[in-house]
Order: sequence, then structure tokens, then C-alpha cells
Amino acid sequence: MLNGSGPVSDAARERIERVAAQLRFAPNGAARSLITRRTHTIGVLLPDLYGEFFSEVIRGIDLVAQQHGYHMLVSSSHSEQQALEAALDAMRGRVDGLIVMSPDLDQRTLRSTLAACPAVVLLNCAAQSTEFDAIKIDNVGGAAAMTKHLLSLGHRRIAFISGATGNVDAEERKRGYRQALETARVKQHPLMEIDGDFTEHGGYGAARALAKLPPETRPTAIFAANDSMAIGALSALRELGVVVPREIAVTGFDDIPIAQYTSPPLTSVHVPILDLGERATERLVGQLASERRRRRECETLPTTLVVRQSCGGKSVGAGHGVRTAVLRER
Repeated sequence: MLNGSGPVSDAARERIERVAAQLRFAPNGAARSLITRRTHTIGVLLPDLYGEFFSEVIRGIDLVAQQHGYHMLVSSSHSEQQALEAALDAMRGRVDGLIVMSPDLDQRTLRSTLAACPAVVLLNCAAQSTEFDAIKIDNVGGAAAMTKHLLSLGHRRIAFISGATGNVDAEERKRGYRQALETARVKQHPLMEIDGDFTEHGGYGAARALAKLPPETRPTAIFAANDSMAIGALSALRELGVVVPREIAVTGFDDIPIAQYTSPPLTSVHVPILDLGERATERLVGQLASERRRRRECETLPTTLVVRQSCGGKSVGAGHGVRTAVLRER
């Protein structure tokens, strides 16, 4: 009766509810899940839980999950295959479906661990399968747009601070950067590409190394593969007395909320981070609500160039810059 089912009179319902309140009765979720075979919980696996990017993804997932009566069980893999598989195993049987963002997810794990899960949505994963819904970011298009913008401002020595080695986002963003330079027939010095790790510390160290290059090879612009590294780069240049953007322009990728409050405000490639989480959850809830298996889709979300003061260009707000195309693969 307490779950709203069964033919019960209003008087009986009121008496039962009154007694339940007096006894502080609460339904046992574990027992209920044994009957319904549903936990009303969504599993979320991310490569890390640190930083504004991942907090915004989680916020988007939570907003939609609550609307549909679901809770979240969140874990991280720290970009390690063993930790990834352990987290997936721990969630088995505890969640109705999974949202997985892992640049290190391989085909073996995809087949062996995720195949048994009734509903899965992949976010920015290198491994893809027609068995699962997938949502990606247009990393290549966004990085190319940013590089073209810096070229249009007259920069020819554009340094790129890459993300973690083997990370799909990092590789795609580097590819977009290289493609734009190749199209413009601009040859870069080997020192213009420097390794990073997607952290503020990584961007800080990379920018210090770049700023100390001889004048004839020192970059006039730095494009960091994410905003965290760009913020670290801004800090390093400030310490070294390098004026941004007059001496070296700095740009990032993701357009995390803090980007507009840096000094100077950071030019970045806007990624619809909140929307990424919301779309993934809507897709997952749709799978759970459907009694029939439908054809899976792979969607690529567009990015937008947001120009602020750190690159010296004319400011353009999110939604009004260079926008890449939305792609859907069926």
C-alpha cells in the first residue's frame, strides 16, 4: 500500500500511513530492489573527480537523474586500467545503468565488463562500439578553430601544451592544432610542442620552460589543451614578468566557469560541459525506460570559440564565436 499500489480504502490508507509515521517506518531499498530488480541508482565512472570540468559533468548528471528519481554512485579510475576494471566490478549489481568517461577504456574491457550491463553511455571514450550509446566532444574542430584564431592575430610561433600521453582528448586536440598549422603552411619548431598533464602544475612548468627559450624561438602564443594548464601558464608568466597578452598570448580549452575570472580573462574553446552530463543521463534514462532495444547512436557535441583578453583579440562571448558542426553517427 505504501508504494501506491493495491485496492485500499482512503480510511485504511490514512490509518496505515499514520502508524507508519509514528513508527518512523521507511521502505527498505535493498529489499525493494530484489523484487523490482531496480536500484534506481546510476553509476558514474570518471577518470578523475578533481577540477571544475568533472564537477560540472557530475552536476549535469545529477540534475537530470533527480528529475527521473535516480541517485548517483560516483567513482574514478585515475586513468589506470586496473582501477577502471575494479570500479566497474564494484558497481556491478548496484546500479541500473552506467555513464562511463574513460580515455583509457579499451575494447577488451568494453566487451568483457560493460557487455553485461543493461544500459551504458560512453563519454569521450577512445574505445567505441555499436552496442553502446556514445557522446563525444569535437576536440579536433575546437583546437583547429583556436589555432586558426591565433594565426589570424598574426601569431606564427604558437606553442601547444598537450595533455596526458595516450589520452584521447589530448591526442585529438593536438591533431586539430597540427591540422590548422598545416593548412596555413606554418612550420613549427619542435620545441613548440611540450608535454603537459591537464593539471595547473603541468601548465605552470611547461609555460616556464617555453618563456625561457631564446627570443628567436620563444612562442608569441601558448595554446594549452585544457583550461587548468592555461591557468597554470598564466601564473608562471606572471611570476616571470611576462605580460599577457602583449608579450605572449595564452588560450585554453573547455571554458570552465573560472576561465572568465582569471587575470586576464582566459580565451578558451567552450565545451558544453553541463550539457554533456545532462545529455548522457537523458540517453541512459531513455534506455532504462525502453522495453525494446533500440539502435545506438554516437553524437559529437560542437564547441564554440570564446575570445577574451588573454589572447589580445576582440572579445566574443560563448555562443557567438566560431562554432563547429554537430555530428551524429548511426
